[in-house]
Amino acid sequence: MPPRDAFGSAPAPEHGLPDAGPGRQMLSESVYEHIKAMVMDHEIAPGARVSIDGLARRLGVSPTPVREALARLESDGLVVKRSLSGYRATELLTREALEELFEMRMLLEPPATAFAASHADDAQLDAMERIVDEMQAHPGPTGRYATYRDFAALDQRFHAAITQAARRPLLADAVDRLHSHLHVFRLGSVPGAGEPTVVEHERILRAMLRRDSGRAAEAMTEHLTRSLERQRRSHREGS
Repeated sequence: MPPRDAFGSAPAPEHGLPDAGPGRQMLSESVYEHIKAMVMDHEIAPGARVSIDGLARRLGVSPTPVREALARLESDGLVVKRSLSGYRATELLTREALEELFEMRMLLEPPATAFAASHADDAQLDAMERIVDEMQAHPGPTGRYATYRDFAALDQRFHAAITQAARRPLLADAVDRLHSHLHVFRLGSVPGAGEPTVVEHERILRAMLRRDSGRAAEAMTEHLTRSLERQRRSHREGS
């Protein structure tokens, strides 16, 4: 079945754009977050064409901040731009693609964590500690994107902080280009995943604080293995 146009129905009121206040940057950020939520919640269906003018009307803004938001979302891997057909939301990961994504993460993130355990400075370790502490205060991935957006952002920040602390720019860039967190969270919420995710992050952090590269890599491998298993279980229960 061909992808559906994202704007075949009336606007959903929960995504009406609130007053962004003064400043173009604030408006641009607000438009970006609204469109991102629409993609994450499948209100813009996977594979659907994304109309710049339609989004502008829906959000009550000019086309300019919409174009800027879509450019950022293309960088995030959530939309793709094709010549002559404009933007479309990216398709969801298939089960095979999900497995391959985690295979790539297994190849890249445990070594990055080992390097980070050796090379992270105190400020970087303190920042990781703050991220883990903050994650405990936010609900895990359940319901609509707005309810777990902060948790997802902190999860991504924790993994990004590790790869940055590894002092291996090419490795960090390779991990970043996977867009793994957005693609995985976009598959749908995994009830009960928040608490084990935080516990697993704490284990990684403890090993890094002890400067134990081997244990840090093992803890990251455990975390990725269990994350994949939670996704598999969620897919089995949802099918």
